[in-house]
Amino acid sequence: MKKKADVVIIGGGINGCSLAYNLSKRGLDTVVFEKNYLSSGATGGCGAGIRQQWSTVENATLSIESVKIFEKLSKELGEDIEFRQGGYLIVIHDKNELAQAEKNVNMQRSLGLKVDIINTDKIKEIVPILDIKGMNAIGATFCLTDGQANPFKTNFAYANAARRHGATIYTHTEVKDIKVDNKTIKGVRTDKGDVKTDVVVNAAGVHSKEIAKRIGVSLPIAPFRKEIMATERFKTMFESMVISFKDGIYFSQQIEGQIVGGIPIPEERSGFKTMPTFDFLHHMSKTLVRYAPVLKHINMLRHWTGFYDVTPDARPILGETKQIKGFVQCNGFSGHGFMISPMVAKLLTDYIVDGKTSDILNSLNLDRFKDKKIDHEMAVVG
Repeated sequence: MKKKADVVIIGGGINGCSLAYNLSKRGLDTVVFEKNYLSSGATGGCGAGIRQQWSTVENATLSIESVKIFEKLSKELGEDIEFRQGGYLIVIHDKNELAQAEKNVNMQRSLGLKVDIINTDKIKEIVPILDIKGMNAIGATFCLTDGQANPFKTNFAYANAARRHGATIYTHTEVKDIKVDNKTIKGVRTDKGDVKTDVVVNAAGVHSKEIAKRIGVSLPIAPFRKEIMATERFKTMFESMVISFKDGIYFSQQIEGQIVGGIPIPEERSGFKTMPTFDFLHHMSKTLVRYAPVLKHINMLRHWTGFYDVTPDARPILGETKQIKGFVQCNGFSGHGFMISPMVAKLLTDYIVDGKTSDILNSLNLDRFKDKKIDHEMAVVG
């Protein structure tokens, strides 16, 4: 094992590996520690969606800039990440949702995003299998440049590219402790040896809170189980991701033909419960058929769980903490870490390498939770 590194990243998910790629490309000696295997956490359990339709400027900006990177990422990394842009159709159910949608769209358009509020006829044109009456829709927002990518292939492509640029990635290696002297990062202790470093990036998803706590930093992150299912394959019927904030459902048809989607269980509480539930299958199938009756006889083939690392405002925690010099946060993504990972990696790389900050990093710093009033992300599903 290496004895010294410029940067140590804890966590081998999409954010850890995309950051390792960007840092190593800039010439920093970067080490990643993953206690299991790459994509074993939230990345491997996510719904693969990439959308730019958010209610807060920070999330929308990160997503818009990430999509620009995703569009060229397969070529840049030298591997096909199966990125495709079929759009996101966000169902509007009532006047209150319509008012929020209008507010969201105005903000998104101010950032240069091409997004529209569409009527029910247009909904049927984009996704013909939807039952307008069954899902109680009065309209929807739609952005064609939203899309999807394969989270496993994207994560592995980033990891492989990082290695080519000199990064070292250790799997099945757990960081047991972070060494601090005079409120300054000095290194890490793993179950296989110690590594000296001046910078530690905490990109461990739902485990980030526990890691930060070891050195006296409190992160307001709570783990929430999220369940996802996949059906058998059948002929392609639509290309867009369909989501509803009111019902909590999201689903799309993958390249191979299967439907992948999820929905929250109403009584779900914070915790590390990993077992899938029958309640989810019942709730998901019932709601999915209400939205698309044609899927009534399609078989579900598999079902799994993942976790959101949720913050009080459903926005990530990014940047260096003021309590410990060299301790950088890259967590609290609240269910949208995959889709914003390319731009997050770029911003954090600029900060770590050049000391360059940004309005987004300043807005999403840990210290924002000291304020009595925070800007809560409203456009959350699942």
